[in-house]
Amino acid sequence: MKWNELFDKEHAPSEEQITEFIGTPLFDDLNGHLRQTYNIKPKLAYSNCNMDGGMWKGWNIKYQKSGKSLCTLYPKRGYLHLLITIGGRGVNEAELLIPMCTEYIQNLWVKSDSHGSRYLGIELRDESVLRDVKRLIDIRAKTK
Repeated sequence: MKWNELFDKEHAPSEEQITEFIGTPLFDDLNGHLRQTYNIKPKLAYSNCNMDGGMWKGWNIKYQKSGKSLCTLYPKRGYLHLLITIGGRGVNEAELLIPMCTEYIQNLWVKSDSHGSRYLGIELRDESVLRDVKRLIDIRAKTK
């Protein structure tokens, strides 16, 4: 069963249900990292978006610091899909990081340009991509 079929708009999932559905320690690692590094708690939000066949519809997990979105996680069975937006001065810093990232992240970066900002829709399935994600979020967190 798909995530958006398990929990409707009126019934938000618990943290335990989210962790169980995703079923990968990569979520625990990223969630713990974001909470500890940036001293933030995730916020659940419901999206009715049907773009990309409803990929974004359902409950998602937002991480914000001082009103600024660091990333949004979309639970999938066995992995996460996440969105990181990098714009302004962050793009220049990220350009220096990208050559040291996995080939997967490098390819996403090339395809992600939208009027000077980068919208990275990342499938988080392994440790090497998780390392890249943490570094990209760090760039996002320190740019205004």
